Amino acid sequence: MRAHDSATTPTTIAVTVTGSPRPGSPPTGSARATAAPGTSGTLLAGLGVVAFSLTFPSTVWGLESFGPWSLVAVRSTLAALIACVFLLAGRVPLPERRHWAGLAVVACGVVIGFPLLTTLALQTSTTSHAAVVVGLLPLTTATVAAVRTGRRPSRTFWIAAVSGAVVVLGFTLQQSGGAVSTGDLYLFGALLVCAAGYTEGGRLAALMPGWQVIGWALVLCLPLMSVASAVALSIEPVRLTAHGIIGLAWVAAGSTFFGLYVWYRGMAAIGIPRASQLQLAQPLLTLFWSVFLLGETLPLAAPVAAVAVLVCIAVTQRAKS
Repeated sequence: MRAHDSATTPTTIAVTVTGSPRPGSPPTGSARATAAPGTSGTLLAGLGVVAFSLTFPSTVWGLESFGPWSLVAVRSTLAALIACVFLLAGRVPLPERRHWAGLAVVACGVVIGFPLLTTLALQTSTTSHAAVVVGLLPLTTATVAAVRTGRRPSRTFWIAAVSGAVVVLGFTLQQSGGAVSTGDLYLFGALLVCAAGYTEGGRLAALMPGWQVIGWALVLCLPLMSVASAVALSIEPVRLTAHGIIGLAWVAAGSTFFGLYVWYRGMAAIGIPRASQLQLAQPLLTLFWSVFLLGETLPLAAPVAAVAVLVCIAVTQRAKS
């Protein structure tokens, strides 16, 4: 089995049909085959967004038991061990040499950089505030992807994407009184490194299964994160609680492994720009979890932002990219 086996990549099956379909008749085989990858890709990317929306509340829970450096190192180590089990069970060969540079970008962006910077930010920022700042990630990802791949989405796509980002940014500034805190700086840095990781991961997911992309990126970080875990746990205090253990388990298995697996697979099917715009819904989902799981107060502007963001998502999904 090769990592880039064509059986694992999204394909479109052409079916020859004679005659013209009658008005109102069901889609022909060709139409169904063409639409299927886009539909399944959207569902997979959407499932990844749901998994990611639980990351911040789970991180807050994890911080009840662990220090920020310990939490990030241990979550990455546990996720890497899960990846090792799956890679060994599937007898997956090592990636080709040309893919390792891209995997390193994924590792630095989504395995180390984003978790570390957002965890540091959540020490001073609320989950709801962090969620809306990270709502800028879709536009950041689309911009990085355009530069990296050379593809240029349509003007309608960009208008909708920028509009969604403006809504999120306005919501953020309104909630923070127009000031930018140290936590915000951490979050803005997280946007940049995560966008680079998402873009490179989406490119690689078109060449190998998405779970292998994140799996090998995690394995690449395992030696460093294992040492970091030992050092951080020896320095930072550990106070085990039920919330802390559940939070650690989710950010390791749910957000870092499962979420990125379905996310990269979805991006490979529908493209990086369109998949990234689905993440406009992530701040709103995280707001819900912050109220439901953490008891935070929901900002009054959230319903207005929710409607505006959902409209932007609908437009970007219809816009040709």
